[in-house]
Amino acid sequence: MTILGYRIPMAASFLVWVVLWEIAGRLELSFLLPPFTEVLVALVGLVQMPSWQAATVTTLRTFAIGMAAAIAIGVPLGILMGRVRRADDLLGMWVNVFVSAPLTALVPVLMILFGFGDLTIIVTVFLFAVWIIVLDTRAGVRHISPSLIEMAKSYGASRPDLYGKVILWAALPEILAGVRLGFIRGVKGVVIGQLLVAIIGYGALLELFSRNFRMPQFWALTIILFAFALVIAELLERVERKVEYYAGVR
Repeated sequence: MTILGYRIPMAASFLVWVVLWEIAGRLELSFLLPPFTEVLVALVGLVQMPSWQAATVTTLRTFAIGMAAAIAIGVPLGILMGRVRRADDLLGMWVNVFVSAPLTALVPVLMILFGFGDLTIIVTVFLFAVWIIVLDTRAGVRHISPSLIEMAKSYGASRPDLYGKVILWAALPEILAGVRLGFIRGVKGVVIGQLLVAIIGYGALLELFSRNFRMPQFWALTIILFAFALVIAELLERVERKVEYYAGVR
């Protein structure tokens, strides 16, 4: 970002919002918005609480299992839809429906089916993440040059070699883009699922803090969630840049 010929770091906008937050908190415009410095103090105390540490373990475990399932199912399904026309015709409509559907409305149904434990959160994360992974993988496979496939076949590539050594690697940039977006949606899924279940993980803590008007702790936990999503997205984006070479090869 450049202002009056001077290059301004993007972090400057964050500092501006922090200053405005601190001013609004000091002016006591709303009890829901404490000063930012109080939130930072609450954050330091929060990470030392055993309840936060236990909630973090629960949240990370359910998130990791849900995302692993989404990747393990989403990538092969996307490759299948990209390569087999009948599979694309059969599944394409449903994938697009779930991508655009308000999945939050399904969480109460999942609670009835799977109870109020970790399984509901895992399924929620899976449903939030898997569809965008499928669509991006399908798009990557569809954009592979037919000449690359023909060359592999002409050199006697078997079907496992064709999919594992050619198609998968050629579509890798789009697959990683889908995984990155899936991770972001998965964070939303784990938070929404835990908020609606409201007895495990971060959802229980957010419910506790909001119900007792402990707003510094509430915002501190919210900042942790935002930071986690941003770090994950940044790491995956760096991995994407590492494999941009394959896009050129394709």
